[in-house]
Amino acid sequence: MERKLEEDIGDENIPQKSCVIPYRITNGELEFLLVTSIKKHKWIFPKGYIEFNLSAFESAKKEAYEEAGVIGENETLELGAFELKRKNEISLVKVFSMEVTKELKDYPEKNLRKRKWFTFEEAMDRMDSAEIKNYLLKLKQDIKPTNRNSS
Repeated sequence: MERKLEEDIGDENIPQKSCVIPYRITNGELEFLLVTSIKKHKWIFPKGYIEFNLSAFESAKKEAYEEAGVIGENETLELGAFELKRKNEISLVKVFSMEVTKELKDYPEKNLRKRKWFTFEEAMDRMDSAEIKNYLLKLKQDIKPTNRNSS
């Protein structure tokens, strides 16, 4: 299935989205920033359609800014992609991680969404998507908070 997804990434008939998993390390602990969805008020990671004039990476960082009011490192990593099925639409979602370097007080969707930092366990509890949970597990394994400076 992974191979098929990689092949589909270039398919212009499949709408493409990007998702960003913003994280930080505080006092040696890995934390993730979630926002509420506008309609159902569920905790999610920032996500949106990839804009025609932006790369998936640039679009993901733009979503982080617009929805969560955060700016991150340029070493944002692509974690993978998965198929998202909603009603009558199937889209391909490219997922990126981003270490947050700045949290803004004002941002475009401030009045539409809540944002909150969660521990790894709390973020896992709030995720419905098995694919996103897998990316969180991968990040937890790849990021070694004890080897980093505390915020």
